[in-house]
Amino acid sequence: MTVELSLLGKDTQYPTQYQPDILFPISRKEARERYADVAGIYQGQDWWHIFEISWLNTFGVPQVAIGRMTLPASSPNLIESKSLKLYFNSLNFTQFASEQAFIDTVEIDLSRAAEATVKLQLFQVDDLNIAQPQGICIDQLQPEKISEHPDASILKLDASSKLNSSLDDIEEIQLYSHLLRSNCPVTGQPDWGTVFIRYQGNKFCYRSILAYIISYRQHNGFHEQCVEQIFADIWQNLQPEKLMVYATYTRRGGLDINPCRVSDDTWMPRPIRLARQ
Repeated sequence: MTVELSLLGKDTQYPTQYQPDILFPISRKEARERYADVAGIYQGQDWWHIFEISWLNTFGVPQVAIGRMTLPASSPNLIESKSLKLYFNSLNFTQFASEQAFIDTVEIDLSRAAEATVKLQLFQVDDLNIAQPQGICIDQLQPEKISEHPDASILKLDASSKLNSSLDDIEEIQLYSHLLRSNCPVTGQPDWGTVFIRYQGNKFCYRSILAYIISYRQHNGFHEQCVEQIFADIWQNLQPEKLMVYATYTRRGGLDINPCRVSDDTWMPRPIRLARQ
């Protein structure tokens, strides 16, 4: 299905009966065609936090929780966010024999839509801890160039790395920036996030990375697609030995989306929730 046929940007009635067919899958294939040779695009996870989960127990008493959904990057489909919100709302008045019965039902429905194994973990409403970002924040640097749209040519190696290729020029570092902003390609609404970049390879110019991140401010793209484009552009232009790109987007509609792509599975981080999410 194409996103133009989805519920995004349309007035909709919130369902009060269980409605698994409301889930709207979107194929990842078209957005990935430019990056077919970048293996890391297919490695990683999309973590979603769902803050509006409720169902009824066998006595008809409402239960509430926060959910963390794990969707593999290798799945043929992502799930459109508004349809996911409506799906979880359709469960609000449905009775389940246990919390596990609720989880089992959701995992079956989401896995069917994604055409891959999707997992759901539930937290008590006070139990999802807030983490501190790890690494070096680059937001106080001065970019050499400001672009209105993503421009991979901004990305540069450190000047000394161009002159030398010794082991001394190989670095492993994790940087992060809170300045990631892009737009929903359907509604035009802004999406805000923090992006983490873990990198092993020839030393690169930190200011060029910041300028590149800022260049997404008027870009139209889904969260997952933006992270994959960032990953692919760094991989192809800076040619690191290892790379991780992980974005923690702020909440919209009771959901936050956190895509992560890695070139090496050993670099897969644990999912986190930051303060502004």
